[in-house]
Amino acid sequence: MSLLKEPDLGTPAKAGPATVTVEVDGLPVSVPEGTSVMRAAAMSGIDIPKLCATDSLEAFGSCRLCLVEIDGRRGTPASCTTPVAPGMKVTTQSPKLEKLRQGVMELYISDHPLDCLTCSANGDCELQDMSGVVGLRQVRYGYEGENHLSEPTDSSNPYFNFEASKCIACSRCVRACGEVQGTFALTIEGRGFGSKVSAGGTDFMSSECVSCGACVQACPTATLQEKSVVQLGMPTRTVLTTCAYCGVGCSFKAELRGTELVRMVPYKDGGANEGHSCVKGRFAFGYATHPDRVLTPMLRENITDEWRPVDWDTAISYTATKLREIQARYGVGAIGGITSSRTTNEEVYVVQKMIRAAFGNNNVDTCARVCHSPTGYGLKQTFGTSAGTQDFRSVAKSDVIMVIGANPTDGHPVFASRMKRRIREGAKLIVVDPRRIDLVRSPHIAATHHLQLAPGTNVAVVNAMAHVVLTEGLVDQDFVAQRCEGFDEWAEFIARPENSPEAVEELTGVPAEEVRAAARLFATGGNGAIYYGLGVTEHSQGSTMVMGMANLAMATGNIGREGVGVNPLRGQNNVQGSCDMGSFPHELPGYRHVSDDVVRGVFEEMWGRDLVSEPGLRIPNMFDAAIEGSFRALFVQGEDIAQSDPNTKHVTAALAALELVVVQDLFLNETAKFAHVFLPGTSFLEKDGTFTNAERRINRVRPVMPPKTGKHEWQIVAEIAQAMDYPMHYDHPSEIMDEIAALTPTFAGVSFDVLDKLGSVQWPCNANAPEGTPIMHMDGFVRGKGRFVQTPFVPTRERSTRKFPLILTTGRILSQYNVGAQTRRTGNVAWHPEDVLEIHPHDAEVRGINDGDEVTLASRVGATSLRAVLSDRMPVGVVYTTFHHPVTGANVVTTENSDWATNCPEYKVTAVQVGLKNPPRPQDAARAEDLLPVMAD
Repeated sequence: MSLLKEPDLGTPAKAGPATVTVEVDGLPVSVPEGTSVMRAAAMSGIDIPKLCATDSLEAFGSCRLCLVEIDGRRGTPASCTTPVAPGMKVTTQSPKLEKLRQGVMELYISDHPLDCLTCSANGDCELQDMSGVVGLRQVRYGYEGENHLSEPTDSSNPYFNFEASKCIACSRCVRACGEVQGTFALTIEGRGFGSKVSAGGTDFMSSECVSCGACVQACPTATLQEKSVVQLGMPTRTVLTTCAYCGVGCSFKAELRGTELVRMVPYKDGGANEGHSCVKGRFAFGYATHPDRVLTPMLRENITDEWRPVDWDTAISYTATKLREIQARYGVGAIGGITSSRTTNEEVYVVQKMIRAAFGNNNVDTCARVCHSPTGYGLKQTFGTSAGTQDFRSVAKSDVIMVIGANPTDGHPVFASRMKRRIREGAKLIVVDPRRIDLVRSPHIAATHHLQLAPGTNVAVVNAMAHVVLTEGLVDQDFVAQRCEGFDEWAEFIARPENSPEAVEELTGVPAEEVRAAARLFATGGNGAIYYGLGVTEHSQGSTMVMGMANLAMATGNIGREGVGVNPLRGQNNVQGSCDMGSFPHELPGYRHVSDDVVRGVFEEMWGRDLVSEPGLRIPNMFDAAIEGSFRALFVQGEDIAQSDPNTKHVTAALAALELVVVQDLFLNETAKFAHVFLPGTSFLEKDGTFTNAERRINRVRPVMPPKTGKHEWQIVAEIAQAMDYPMHYDHPSEIMDEIAALTPTFAGVSFDVLDKLGSVQWPCNANAPEGTPIMHMDGFVRGKGRFVQTPFVPTRERSTRKFPLILTTGRILSQYNVGAQTRRTGNVAWHPEDVLEIHPHDAEVRGINDGDEVTLASRVGATSLRAVLSDRMPVGVVYTTFHHPVTGANVVTTENSDWATNCPEYKVTAVQVGLKNPPRPQDAARAEDLLPVMAD
């Protein structure tokens, strides 16, 4: 399409029915109570001139350009800050208003560079537009007086400039940073003529700015401008698509100039983000055209050989032939595959279909099991479906928000901004995390309770909270009686003394009274919502904890309406979708077990192939079988298992033992070091299909450019299947979605046509919910009645010892994503060029470690080295690192421990020791008595 410019109605919409009728320039319009005159005028088709107003921000009334006349009122009020009233008659155009507006505009222009023809914002500048709208033809004021034209340009940020000489001090950037993003990094410094935008008295790069782009988007001039626009020029056309980073699933306008992508602009009608973005989605798209990308298929006989580029026909034929040869020698079950949570639903679907129908087994697993499989298991056991309960908008109705084992400001920043907005409005926050994340205290928000528990004790804490709810009579008895089962047995279990806050205090490290206070708040504070992340699931009791949270939500009646629920914050863009599409060895698409004869029969009829009724191998089983010798070939779709999976030595040993490793990816990653076939993949800018985000929202992913490799990933997989004598052909990815819809009840109403019409839908989408289901379990649970499950606390086998006295937990950082394959190839490295180890000052002191020292991090399975950063975010005895850089390889030290139900690795609890990498030699150390004179001085 041509460049899509979304209408700006000036001020935010007000909720409620259109009950107030006003007349604007003789045109009647009905709007909700509280609507501004400016928005009412825009809704009637009349645009009032404006500069400081925009419909993503609350009205400010500083530019004085939107003045109107109202019958019966004196003066010329600002239309942005004036609410409508019944019977109001508004005049937006008159000689008086024209003169006032021209005078205002003259003042702006007199202190603004007149370089419109060479300005990077030429054609996309509101100051330029408004000059024409108000009819300004001359400026009476010269440049002789004091002005701001010599103000410097701040180019410190990798992605945008701040050209202070063009700033009109409208405060839109400042308000966007506060109201939309919630960071409050920008302020207006000075007064009157001396007023100017300041990034906290420093440059943007050194400030608290998180580079979300809200300020750039809000700026009406070229003051804040993307460097890509300055370099490439203004874009001329738009493609609507979906971000391929975290599980929030933001909608974007990809804006191009010819075939070159100029910028990504968050889409105001995006269901998940509603016009907001983060640094990754907004700016970090350069990896798609990075020179490191491999665009040609490659083969090699041995992993010690050099890669040999080949054409697609050769690569596909070779892959299929080798797979069939291995099956002929070792059996049908000797091969398998791993699907990706970064590819589209359609691409995931064809991979699992290839494995089941062409390979003839169920040896399919996904990286989603490595992070969120306990979510699927726990929520299915309690609620009946393997997904979160709410849409993201729901948090605006929450009164108490509990964040457990998640760091939204770093991992899911656009949703975090929604959450922070609600907290600033008065919602209470409970954080359950071993680390003091930013949400515990940051500008304008603070958690009411931070339960800083010992890693691995989640279940003990949630059981203690439930114990308080039960024993203090805080259970929602009506909800439980009408909608749940198994309560009496659970109540007997949870009431036991060993589940009390006092009994588990020594174990968890959380004061009993703090647990009690948090439990009371959650049970009595109104709508209570739980949001959780990998700090819940990546434990040996991950599935138990998910069921424990579900128990707490049901006991307090916090399910089935806006503002409540149990909500997983998925880590990657299509974690939910890869699970939905049948990427587990025991489940077909739609979470239906392979042993179900009826379900399997439906697939067999559609696919034309008998399917195996026995579950296949999970990823850890594949690794073990590879080392043992019975598993011989692996197809890996868009996942760097050699960097992301635990116990790296075990993973690489398994990969090295395989006869055939096929990697489908953008870059030669750590896993590709063990590959025999490399099939180049497509970036999200080339994909055509759908992603499903953490709120079950199915979003269209539209190609911004043709595949640089010459083939879509689903085409490659289908051709491999056909080369293995299984007929699988599609002309377009919409046909794959049609097949998914025909086989999967929760997707029955989904099609590309529906998504193009509605923008997005949340499954279930079927005859009962043709436009999707934002809130689950409103009238009843998917399984009928919610099921209470007993959740006994079982301590992890991973304990600190004299040899490994510290506990390592891991997480993410805002600027980087997953294993960093994408973000490390963008300007984001400016913020996080390396993984570091956060260590408490006390633990550092007893080891002789200073801030910035190179240290060794060792566990019972491996060791690595990285730089130490002293931090009191963790309690004594706990250290923390990220896993974005392969040179560090943090998963070298993580162990084989995993969740009891799903094998999800226990990344969050590893016993380690930390020491100086190059400690001083004893002969170099100064004797204590030699230091005494110096100390005396």
